[in-house]
Amino acid sequence: MKRIVLGDNLDVLAGLPDACARLVYIDPPFNTGRTQRRTRLRTVRDDEGGDRTGFKGRRYRTEVLGAAAWEDAYDDYLGFLAPRLAAARRILTADGSLFFHIDSREAHYCKVLLDELFGRESFINEIVWAYDYGGRSRTRWAAKHDTIFWYAADPSRYVFRYDDIDRVPYMAPGLVGPEKAARGKVPTDVWWNTIVSPTGKEKTGYPTQKPLRIVERIVRVHSDPGDLVVDFFAGSGTTGEAAARNGRGYLLVDSNPEAVAVMARRLAWDGPEVVTGGDADAGRPGPV
Repeated sequence: MKRIVLGDNLDVLAGLPDACARLVYIDPPFNTGRTQRRTRLRTVRDDEGGDRTGFKGRRYRTEVLGAAAWEDAYDDYLGFLAPRLAAARRILTADGSLFFHIDSREAHYCKVLLDELFGRESFINEIVWAYDYGGRSRTRWAAKHDTIFWYAADPSRYVFRYDDIDRVPYMAPGLVGPEKAARGKVPTDVWWNTIVSPTGKEKTGYPTQKPLRIVERIVRVHSDPGDLVVDFFAGSGTTGEAAARNGRGYLLVDSNPEAVAVMARRLAWDGPEVVTGGDADAGRPGPV
């Protein structure tokens, strides 16, 4: 399956059969209480009417390419998540895994909910994605990390492709010798990776886009080629690209038409179906 669905994720999940997905990765709204916005800009050389100054005093004009926004506030956040997480548990294979991406505002509440739904014994890891970008608070320690909880449907057996883990550089390569330094080391549960560059090729302009490298690591290690990967808060489609690049199928769901448009453009090279949640069998798996 290679499918993008515009619709309510709870409705789409209800139409999926049991045990159809090897991996579910979700990055739900963080309940920040704010409107999330991203504006895409470009600068064009304009010596006469430019509104900003660049290298060697050259003048540039700013052009707005587009914008995206959505409200990130819920009166009952856990009540919103609970039926969706229960559905995620149902669609996982017996050796499947859920990766739940959240920030520090809600992480502790969400872990209690996940423990209730999956069982405390199914909690495998708390992964910290740490990044070092943006401003610094003058009143507290600047928040520069997200949390990713890993739960296994069955803690006694799950997919963990150790040999497919991408290695990272040693912080002190001189202490380990040239051979180990050249090979790199296996990451721990703290993953250092910058955010998506505001000016990089990976940037889609969609709010809260997550780095491809982070999601690719999860897809490669916690699913096998040919498996179905599901993301029902799909946003910019990073999970779909990670799956497609690594020979997995994907089902991406979002209720925001802007998100679906971004995903369709981003994954056009892979030829996904784009359907609405009201269509018959919109989320039902077909051939990968």
